[in-house]
Amino acid sequence: MGQHESFYRNNEAYAEFLAGWDPVFYGKYTDALRPERAGGRALDVGCGVGQVVAALTRDAVEAHGVDVSEPNVARAREFSERCQLYDGRRLPFPDRHFTRVGALNVLEHVDEPEAFLAELVRVTEPGGKVIVSSPNFLRVVGFRDYHHRMRGLGNKWRNLQRLLAKRRQMTSAPEQVRFERVAPLVKTPFEPDDDAIIMTNALEMAFQLERLGCVVERTLCTDRHVFPPLDWLLNLTPLRHGMLCAFVVARRKD
Repeated sequence: MGQHESFYRNNEAYAEFLAGWDPVFYGKYTDALRPERAGGRALDVGCGVGQVVAALTRDAVEAHGVDVSEPNVARAREFSERCQLYDGRRLPFPDRHFTRVGALNVLEHVDEPEAFLAELVRVTEPGGKVIVSSPNFLRVVGFRDYHHRMRGLGNKWRNLQRLLAKRRQMTSAPEQVRFERVAPLVKTPFEPDDDAIIMTNALEMAFQLERLGCVVERTLCTDRHVFPPLDWLLNLTPLRHGMLCAFVVARRKD
């Protein structure tokens, strides 16, 4: 377990915060994680206190969850015995084991994001789906921004420059593409989002999944269910990479 991830190991305040999540918040992610075929298995990595696993289990899905937090897992096991503690690095499952594997608002908190994505892909079966949803810390367009690296015209201009530079690097030196890091702001009492250490964004998330042998099916800036015409409009152009959130659905090729 990495140094930052260990911050959550015994964090009761974080478990309390997650327990208050509105089901609307994770509804789109839950739907994407639900296998289409009967008998498919789903894994929620960073399952928190187990709401997603519980929702899938109620729909007769064999849903599993893992988390690095002992208080989270203790609460999650009230919903399902298939939730377990893990070390934040190696998923305790064999290769190609799940039909759907996902992580909701986890990638921005892990010490080794590229290795984390590789683990998600490893335990996904060929043809299975990988779903990753995280904040877009490289916002160019937006308001009511909740992280200090998103706020203000100066940050938005710098974020645009970063996105353009990353697109160039993906062509000229793909092996050098890495997520940027940011110093976490841990507050007392606990508040979410400012404790992130990785500048997650849909452009890089999709790129890394493709490098890991996936075909990206959807790259969206909307992580919740919204009015369909509005959803279509928001995600119509490449501007989606500079707006709102980062919701990526990919299919493992082999």
